Amino acid sequence: MRATIVIRLATANAPMPYIRRGPDGQIDSLHRQPGAGTEFIADGHPDLLAFIGHSPVSSDFGKLDADFVRVIEDVIDTLIVRNIINITDLPGEAQAKLFARKSFRERTARNSLRLFSDTQFGTVIDDTNFGELP
Repeated sequence: MRATIVIRLATANAPMPYIRRGPDGQIDSLHRQPGAGTEFIADGHPDLLAFIGHSPVSSDFGKLDADFVRVIEDVIDTLIVRNIINITDLPGEAQAKLFARKSFRERTARNSLRLFSDTQFGTVIDDTNFGELP
């Protein structure tokens, strides 16, 4: 049976590089100071990352979750554009989060490199960012 541990985030002043393992060899607890039955472990050690929830599997889920949030945001935008719901139908906190995400995406898009431009001839490569050619 695994013990429930309360973990405070490590800071630059107070790293937690010592661990105690259970009978199964898995990490049971983190410690700031060495003690009986503890061992030193490097910050990026796979066992430590798995214990605090930063395994490759969880980062894959994080990416999937981020992608899914974008899909949900697009669905909400579509429902609003089609007058199926109004933005004011959503709770205030949801409205604030949607506006914050939309604002962030717009700022990011404005500062990104634009490779294509719409002209009277259609979409073409925008070479204005390349400077003068020799």
